[in-house]
Order: sequence, then C-alpha cells, then structure tokens
Amino acid sequence: MKTMIVYSSKTGNTKKVAEAIYNVMPETADIFSVDENPDYSQYDVIFLGGWVDKGLIDKKAMAYLENIKNKKIAYFITIGAYPDSNHAKDVLKRTTEMVSKENEFLGNFICHGKIDPNLRKMFESFPPDHPHAMNEERKKRHEIASKHPDEQDLLNAQKTFLEILENIKS
Repeated sequence: MKTMIVYSSKTGNTKKVAEAIYNVMPETADIFSVDENPDYSQYDVIFLGGWVDKGLIDKKAMAYLENIKNKKIAYFITIGAYPDSNHAKDVLKRTTEMVSKENEFLGNFICHGKIDPNLRKMFESFPPDHPHAMNEERKKRHEIASKHPDEQDLLNAQKTFLEILENIKS
C-alpha cells in the first residue's frame, strides 16, 4: 500500500507534523509540499496536512484536495485556537465534509500551532471592540500556541496515523 503525505505550511507547524508522521510510515511512503503539486494517482492512501485560515483548511491544501477523487484520505491540521474549542470542532466538521465528498475519509488529527506573527500584528491593530482584537485571553492563547506543535503533539500525530494504517490493513 503506497502512502503519500502532502502538506501546506505557512509557519512550519504543519510541515513539522507531516515530517513526524512520515518518520513512522512504511518505506513505501513519500512526503511532499503541496507547492510541488505531486501526482496523487499512484498512491493508495493520502494524508493531507494544512493549517487553519478563516475557519477552513488553508487555500493551498483546499485547492489540492479539490482535485483528489476516489482515494482513501486522512488529514491533519494545525490551529492557533485551542484544539478542543468550538472553532476547532467547526473546522474539523467542514474539512471532514470536504474530504468525504468524493473520497473515503479515514480519520483526522488536530493540534495547536504557533500563530503567524503578521496575524498577531493584525489582531493588535484592531480596536478594542473588534471581535478579534488582542485581549488578555487571546495573548495567553497565542503564548500557549507558540510552544506547539510540541513533542507530545508529534507523538500523538504519529500514533493517530499508524492506527489509521492498521485499520486499513484489517
């Protein structure tokens, strides 16, 4: 069974998760940046990674996903929000719906990831009454996010994707 890991990464978070997953995959696995636009047709299983932008998987990952048909797919995403937040749950739901449209959905993984410094500057520029303005809670979340993905996140991603492969085999 040939496995492909393809990812989109802006700050390096998603690339780090992709590489961790790749490190525990069988020798038949390959890893690519979505920027390489790899041909997925020769692969049985696709693990797609992206980061969250405006409540969805990022545009590059989404554009790549839109071309994939009749494949077994699992995905992983990094997010600046808390991974157990309602926002994260909504992102997972929407992404799963997109993956499942024309493919067999195998599972997913989500973890915290550091926030792009330019985005943080944008939040800081908003007036205090703006819904995304920088406040103490958001500063705390950004500080926590800056330490992720950490070793435990990477181990959890590896475990998740090894289990997905085992489930396919059985």
